[in-house]
Amino acid sequence: MPEPSLRPPEAPMPWALLAACCLAMFAASCSGTTRAPFLIEMARDLSSTLPLVANLMALTSIAWGAASLIAGAGSDRWGRRPFLIGGPVLLALCLVGMSSGTSYVAVAVWAMLAGACAGAFTGTIMAEASTRVQPGQRGRALGWIMAGQSLALLLGVPLAAWIGEALGWRGVTRTVAAIAMLAALALLATTLRPAGSAPHARGAGVSYRKAMSGPVLRLLAMGVAERVCYGLMAVYFASFLQTSYALTLGTLALPLALFALGNIAGTIVGGQMADRLPNRLLIFAAAMAGAALLALPLFGWTPSLAVSVGLGFAYVLVNALARPSLMASLASVPEEVRGTVLGLNVTSASFGWLGAAALGGWMLARQGFWGFGPLACGIGLLGAALAILRRK
Repeated sequence: MPEPSLRPPEAPMPWALLAACCLAMFAASCSGTTRAPFLIEMARDLSSTLPLVANLMALTSIAWGAASLIAGAGSDRWGRRPFLIGGPVLLALCLVGMSSGTSYVAVAVWAMLAGACAGAFTGTIMAEASTRVQPGQRGRALGWIMAGQSLALLLGVPLAAWIGEALGWRGVTRTVAAIAMLAALALLATTLRPAGSAPHARGAGVSYRKAMSGPVLRLLAMGVAERVCYGLMAVYFASFLQTSYALTLGTLALPLALFALGNIAGTIVGGQMADRLPNRLLIFAAAMAGAALLALPLFGWTPSLAVSVGLGFAYVLVNALARPSLMASLASVPEEVRGTVLGLNVTSASFGWLGAAALGGWMLARQGFWGFGPLACGIGLLGAALAILRRK
């Protein structure tokens, strides 16, 4: 009688490290998103205009993507701990400098530097977590880390508004700096034990050409499509509800909280699917196709606020199912280029955000919000097609 095949038990997940990475991602995201409630106050304080202050997000995004491109390769060459710990510390210092700025130019410079510091470690923590878990655990691990971005929307922005009533935008910025320092200490404590990669794997022969070999370029293009589809909602959903239903800022709180909850649920469930189902690219394709179909009624059918909020929740949840599978696929590259590849992923994601803002603004001017449905549907189906065309 043949002996039954035994599946080796999974190693325990490094929950302390994942919590530290999630906190670091929360701090990085809060460094930009928590400015949203204070744009008018900042414009008045800095003797500037609202559009100029709003453009600080674009400056931050550009610096974030550029720094991630450099830091990813640097972490493969010199090790990840300098970026994991130094990035949040420098982010905290830049936020303190930003909170002390007395002119728009000074605040803009500090905001760009803060974005660069955030970009120095957001891709690196993904690479570090991928190294410290088994390949079959990467979807779940990265899903938990990415939930830190959604927590910045669910908890960070409302708490910033509450704290800002007493301390203003400068006090909120210093509070985020304190969170970044706490994240640095947590990462310092949870990375004392070296990762299991061989020391000689880093340094020799690391290049962008080597990192972009195989399917990586296609995966990055899929990531841009996913970020554009998500960014259209993240940037314009509040304005869509205000325009369609004449909502006030106060009544937007619950719909935006449900939006963030949908994103958190999607990343967590998507992480489970990425580790338990056999083909991650098919998961990505199915999620992107599902979100594409939901985009059509979301922006083109507005019978009631409850229906629009429900469709928005479903859209962002289904869209978020795709992200952990994509990240786990990107993390499956060889260890010596993993930091470079995941750094490139953050850079490409910043292009996705900029594309969402630009394409959304263009469509809003030409067709109004009605045009967002076909736009998001087309980009979502393009992302799904990229995943299906070559599944190997």
